[in-house]
Amino acid sequence: MIQKAFHGGKLYWLLLGALAAVAAAGVWFYLRQLELGLSVTGMVRDVSWGLYIAQFTFFVGVAASAVTVVLPYYLHDHRAFGKITIMGEFLAVSSVVMCMLFIFVDLGQPFRVLHVFLYPSPTSPMFWDTVVLFGYLVLNLVIAWTVLGAEYRGTPPPGWVRPLIYLSIPWAVSIHTITAFLYAGLPGRHLWLSAITAARFLASAFSSGPSLLILLCMAVRRFTTFDPGKEAIRSMGKIVAYAFSAHVFFILLEIFTSFYSGVGSHRESFVYLFRGLEGHAALAPALWASAILALAALVLIVVPKTRNSLRVLPLTVAMVFVSIWLEKGLGFVVGGFIPSPLGAVTEYRPTAPEIFITAGVWALGFMLLAAFFKVFITVRREA
Repeated sequence: MIQKAFHGGKLYWLLLGALAAVAAAGVWFYLRQLELGLSVTGMVRDVSWGLYIAQFTFFVGVAASAVTVVLPYYLHDHRAFGKITIMGEFLAVSSVVMCMLFIFVDLGQPFRVLHVFLYPSPTSPMFWDTVVLFGYLVLNLVIAWTVLGAEYRGTPPPGWVRPLIYLSIPWAVSIHTITAFLYAGLPGRHLWLSAITAARFLASAFSSGPSLLILLCMAVRRFTTFDPGKEAIRSMGKIVAYAFSAHVFFILLEIFTSFYSGVGSHRESFVYLFRGLEGHAALAPALWASAILALAALVLIVVPKTRNSLRVLPLTVAMVFVSIWLEKGLGFVVGGFIPSPLGAVTEYRPTAPEIFITAGVWALGFMLLAAFFKVFITVRREA
């Protein structure tokens, strides 16, 4: 089936060409970073995780969100998701690949990643995060390719794939839970030190992932002959409505706790993110944009009339996706470092090399996703 990814129309190759150009720019800047070191980034001693790790955290959530279509289809026989379940699993595979690439580019020397495997530390959440991410990648790739291959041959999927499907459901929850433990286990960072960090991550994951899948389904519906189905798209809209409501609620809980409790170190991180500290307010515009988008999207997604409108829904889920990206893919990670445990305020701004490398990783991930979707759509059309 893989050969089907190498045959396509003008629009398909134009998309791949544009993504390849962005990816090539990212590779060039990465080679510069490899030569000069992480000094080309905006990261410093007090802010040692920046745009790369923020994107890693965000895309772990997108990967985990595949469970929102796998669980209803395989456990509850929600037939409307029959057309998009494999699309969700391929999105998970591409997202995990991007997560691994963001870890790769964040390392000063890429071969250091081998230390995780050569010198495993079972007491470290980083070790277990590596294990569950790689396992989740293999699970989704095997499941999606096997089920799609069965459709291609016109036969039922083999029986051994169903236990893997059931295993992938709790595994999806585990990858973002363990990622949350990477943050919640650090006592010196009060913004992250919360018992509901994992719950926040899962709520945001089940909002941003289905939102992106809805946008992809709308694009497929518009530019190809394959129709994922209106019922499937509207069902995903309901999932986003519930998950995004929980996401906003959890953030409000954190804000109430930090301000009402009077714990200065916890409160100051939120103050920095939304107002600034000591004249430093680089992230404030992004966080206010996230908040405004969240409130507007929340109104549109919970009202059935606007949620079920296929004209309004793409705009709504795009607002959800961007809002969560600004809050989680930038503000949460960077805001946890400011102020430092000693009270220092050191701002972080992504540099041009970081932005180009990040865009390059996004482009590589979406090139892989486009190839997967091309194979899937061709097989479905032929079947």
